[in-house]
Amino acid sequence: MRPHLAIFRIRFVNSLQYRMAALAGVSTQFAWGFMEITAFAAFYQVRPEAFPMTLAQTASYIWLQQALLYVFFVMLSDNDIVSTVIDGNIAYEMVRPMDLYSRWFSQIAATRLAGALLRAVPVLTVAFFIPYPFGLMLPPSFAQFAGFIVSGILAMAVTVAFTNFIYVSLFYTMSIQGMRIMMYGLVAFLSGQTVPIPFFPEPLQRVVELLPFAAMQNMPLRIYNGHIAGAEMYQGIALQVFWLIVLVAAGRALIGNAYKRVVVQGG
Repeated sequence: MRPHLAIFRIRFVNSLQYRMAALAGVSTQFAWGFMEITAFAAFYQVRPEAFPMTLAQTASYIWLQQALLYVFFVMLSDNDIVSTVIDGNIAYEMVRPMDLYSRWFSQIAATRLAGALLRAVPVLTVAFFIPYPFGLMLPPSFAQFAGFIVSGILAMAVTVAFTNFIYVSLFYTMSIQGMRIMMYGLVAFLSGQTVPIPFFPEPLQRVVELLPFAAMQNMPLRIYNGHIAGAEMYQGIALQVFWLIVLVAAGRALIGNAYKRVVVQGG
């Protein structure tokens, strides 16, 4: 674990240097968050009882989504990993006495966590002071907050494990663009990024909540705002653990197969 923790620390510290990029991202997230909440508020004024979450819960969901976008946005690309595979430098990575999958996992997690830290603090601070029901409310109980922390860590791990599939696909396609185009809309919709999953039609919702995408941002954000609580919260966390194990195992198997097929040309 020591080499992977060292990689995590180095990448985390390096990513904290991009403060101006984070500032630009904060302004974008504020604008997008206000726009989404305003749009939802217009619908709630017509018939609030028709929605599965209250406006305050929906607003909290959106503010947390914007603050933690860097953690849960699957299509966030690590250009270092992409160039390593495409340029052939992956040969150096393969001969190092370190597991490549774990190295990528640590690198991606550190980048996402550092980027979220720079953006989350200003977004959440301002959102707390926005008047009810348009701001970020406190979780209903300490148990909900603790569940949110645990679920958030698992959600990031599931997201990183799924992202690794996209990078492993480079061994077969040598281009990340096709995979990104195919997966962007699918993941954004099924993970609750476009519309929260509780707003889906009930038959579709039952299916989506069993998929790995629901184990990403959907679970911790709904635990925080109190929409998922009690036994349902523990079941949701257990489902996240299940999908994390499945995705990591499948990712390792895929990268192991890629090792047998990879060809690095050049002198």
